[in-house]
Amino acid sequence: MEKKELQAILEDMSLAEKVGQLVQLIGRFYREETKDIVTGPTEEIGLPKEYLDLVGSIMSIYGAERLKKLQTERMEKQPHHIPVLFMMDIIHGMKTIFPAPLGQAATFEPELTRQGAEIAAKEASAMGMHVGFSPMSDLVRDPRWGRVVESYGEDPYMISRFVEAHVKGFQGENMKEPGRMCACIKHFAGYGGAEAGRDYNTVSVDRHSFKEYYLRGYQAGISAGAGMVMTSFNTVDGIPATANCHLMRNILREEMGFGGVLISDYAAIKETIIHGYSENERDAAKKCMMAGVDIDMMTSVYAKYVGKLIEKGELEQQVLDESVMRILELKNKLGLFENPYKDADVEKEKQLLMCPAHREAARKAAAHSFVLLKNEGILPVSPNKKTAFIGPYVNEKHLLSTWAFTGDADECVTIQEAAEEVFDKVGTSYLEGCPMLDPEYSEKQLRRKINQESYSYEMIEEMKAQACKKAAEADVVIMPLGEYYLLSGEATSRGMLDLPEVQLELLEAVTKVNPNVAVLVFSGRPLDLRKVSKLAKAVLEVWLPGTEGGHAIVDVLTGKVNPSGKLPMSFPYCVGQIPVYYNHLSTGRKDFPECDDHFRSRYIDIPNEPLYSFGYGLSYTKFEISSVKLDKTELSSENHIAASVTVKNVGEYAGAETLQLYIQDVTASVVRPVKELKGFQKVYLKKGESREVLFSINEEMLRFVRADGTNGSESGLFRVWIGNSSEVEQYKEFYLL
Repeated sequence: MEKKELQAILEDMSLAEKVGQLVQLIGRFYREETKDIVTGPTEEIGLPKEYLDLVGSIMSIYGAERLKKLQTERMEKQPHHIPVLFMMDIIHGMKTIFPAPLGQAATFEPELTRQGAEIAAKEASAMGMHVGFSPMSDLVRDPRWGRVVESYGEDPYMISRFVEAHVKGFQGENMKEPGRMCACIKHFAGYGGAEAGRDYNTVSVDRHSFKEYYLRGYQAGISAGAGMVMTSFNTVDGIPATANCHLMRNILREEMGFGGVLISDYAAIKETIIHGYSENERDAAKKCMMAGVDIDMMTSVYAKYVGKLIEKGELEQQVLDESVMRILELKNKLGLFENPYKDADVEKEKQLLMCPAHREAARKAAAHSFVLLKNEGILPVSPNKKTAFIGPYVNEKHLLSTWAFTGDADECVTIQEAAEEVFDKVGTSYLEGCPMLDPEYSEKQLRRKINQESYSYEMIEEMKAQACKKAAEADVVIMPLGEYYLLSGEATSRGMLDLPEVQLELLEAVTKVNPNVAVLVFSGRPLDLRKVSKLAKAVLEVWLPGTEGGHAIVDVLTGKVNPSGKLPMSFPYCVGQIPVYYNHLSTGRKDFPECDDHFRSRYIDIPNEPLYSFGYGLSYTKFEISSVKLDKTELSSENHIAASVTVKNVGEYAGAETLQLYIQDVTASVVRPVKELKGFQKVYLKKGESREVLFSINEEMLRFVRADGTNGSESGLFRVWIGNSSEVEQYKEFYLL
């Protein structure tokens, strides 16, 4: 449909029709049997009844047959027969669930994320969906925050690469194409900087850091063409983001160039009242419309007051028309005016959902996401060895995160199911060993239902005794431990990041009877792994790996796949360090000769450094990396510097190493980080094989937000590192002219 045709529709719409396009409701308003997925307040919203027919979008309902029928019903009841947008939280898969985003970032392979998003879009669109609320583009430096699991980590460059990949996977070159859907960048802006890691809490970030570090991930998604942006729950400069006119009009739309649809997060418009910024619902409607928020997710605020504000002259008609036009344009970009049902098709559902090709892609992505943190020679393990699998995740089906709403845990492959396909049937044992959670952990504490049986202390001791007996008889013990999947996600902030005490006690007991223990760590965030690392001979971080998690784990345990993941976030030595991240600013009281040993920026009881740093990850083989070479030592805007290293596989297995390029701007108008990731390449090498890895450094890579607020580079001295983690020490220098 041409723009002039959309304009003609807009001009002919009634005020109520226009307001209706701004309203989004949850699926249960139309299908009582639909499972209600609630992520915010659940009080009665008081929506005028007419808007049930005029609503512009519906969330959290899916299924081709159901949505085709619902689309027909809604269009029949709308005077201009405007199709409805169907939206859903599709974070890391629709039915075939890939590793949680933090695990995806650990692959250092954005292409795998693009493929995963493409598969999710194919499955979701076949089920009738048009918009997926992802990718989450928030910079995250505090693992206490539960929504770390949705993020791509602590580095702006890393986030940008993966956000771009996700958007392109969803949307392709044209959202009208079969199997494509609209991406929604979230949460704008700064949501990942919540104070104390407590969800929905205040965000206090200085303006320079906000622009230089926090906005970069969102910008990457917008530059990739994302059709929608979602507001955040937090304040920015003391004003709730959802009502922040400067943030949304000046920064998002003017400076960042976003021309798509802006949607509130769940009930966020109404929550501006609770913040103490809006006086009442009428005031909230006015302020959020003025800020440019196009869609009100799951409140009645816009429905009840936008029309009245326009009739009273308190809100200009143009503001409403601009919002409606953006929504109509998105529907047009998706091709809904030509085909309101787009790809919704029952037969496609049967063909695509969890098909072998999709499951195989999920298996590969999961295996590539695992990070080997420690290995004293016991991995990989031969399937013929006498092996004991001991731990609560041995036969656990919930390998999905809380953000895999549409996934089916029953379809997940457990470790035991996968191991039974490969390991010796006589010499291999499988035991739970202990509960997933400490016995005193209550549903009241988590505020949601826990699918765990009640265990007495006597039962736990018996389970432990049986586990120790089998462990003592085994050549090697594999212990799948970790966070319960409901402990990561929205509203799951944690003050302590240890494994449950009942699991640590099991680990300690097992290692006393058999020291050959490899621990598999399931988590949606970095954990405090000091005790685990001390007791176990091998530690493998497997995140929340998704549908094919069991197969992927066995692939890596047996050496069919050599682990190649790297940490996208630093793992703290302890909670007291948080936030701890590699790309921190230089301090004037670091290690230098003139500084008194006492008066330095350090802790007196713990190290400054994390337990495991950003970019860290081992392999079953060993790699040697040469010192970095530069083909020149002076850079201008007209040329580039070729930076290279030679990497050689000197171990016993074929494997992959990820070479990471870091740069430091030594002196600038604002203090710059000690290192910044500027590039990475994963290289696959056979035993004995070597290869030169080349990075190109140009002036654009050196730009930053300068003291005067402008973006650009500054001449001077720069340092270059190329290594296999942020801990790389040897560097070379060059000058920007």
